[in-house]
Amino acid sequence: MPEKIIIDTDPGQDDAFAILLALASPELEVLGITTVAGNVPLPLTSRNARQIVELAGHAHVPVFAGCARPMAGPLVTAEHVHGATGLDGASLPEPVIPLSSTHAVDFIIETLMREPEGTVTLCPLGPLTNIGTALVRQPEIAGRIRRIVLMGGGCFEGGNITPAAEFNIFVDPQAAVMVFASGIPIVMMPLDVTHKVRTTTARVDRIRRIGGHLGAVAAGWLDYFERFDEEKYGTDGAPLHDPNVIAYLLRPDLYGGRICNVEIEAESELTRGMTVVDWWGVSQRPANALFIREVDDEAFFDLLTERLQRLALRTPSLAAIA
Repeated sequence: MPEKIIIDTDPGQDDAFAILLALASPELEVLGITTVAGNVPLPLTSRNARQIVELAGHAHVPVFAGCARPMAGPLVTAEHVHGATGLDGASLPEPVIPLSSTHAVDFIIETLMREPEGTVTLCPLGPLTNIGTALVRQPEIAGRIRRIVLMGGGCFEGGNITPAAEFNIFVDPQAAVMVFASGIPIVMMPLDVTHKVRTTTARVDRIRRIGGHLGAVAAGWLDYFERFDEEKYGTDGAPLHDPNVIAYLLRPDLYGGRICNVEIEAESELTRGMTVVDWWGVSQRPANALFIREVDDEAFFDLLTERLQRLALRTPSLAAIA
């Protein structure tokens, strides 16, 4: 049976690839997509999520708007990376499907309380505000979640929004504290692994050759998204962060890591949002997350490209024309 998932997201070009990969994969059943403020404010992340599901030909997948600001403090966004819309690099029509009238946090709680215990995986791709808020509102859900597979944090690579902090955790460290202290099984895709998954020229060209509308949009997103990190890191291509969450669900054999203790710094001005990873087990604190550090990046891009091709062929209006 397909694994039931809820994708919690703040699209973002890399979020878009994660959503497309999930919708292209019969191994997964996407129960819904919940949006949160992060890369851009909530109205844009909610619009972007609907544009992505329509692009994929999956307009039946419901989208739920969630929290518009972190649990504490002001919202930090990343238009300098993702552009003013969050999905700069390709033009998409305004979405036709409406947002659900149910708040994302309510959807998460209601779904977890309705579905059999241990059958739903949460896939956060952005700040953890919706998940933290749901845990505060209904603590009982912690014992009902199969696992959380998230993109966030870093250790040996440092941060990408400050020297110490990765963006998703930095935006809402209070929510991250709650999630990592919840006792829910956590798989963590940090910068240490996502920085190894780069959109090189050859890999982008493979995706461009999918053709049709989907191939053009996907390549346009990558061309735009990689410009910032190419300049920052001096590399051919940029890290493609969020799709690693979905790829792990499909092919965990592509990844390697270690179960260890991860704590979140929420107070220090200098290291706010830092994920303190006890890789060497020196603290004696109990392990609470599988910290992923290794990936077969070539196999990852083979998987992503094959699934995007499958999605294009399954969606007649988007299929490549030979």
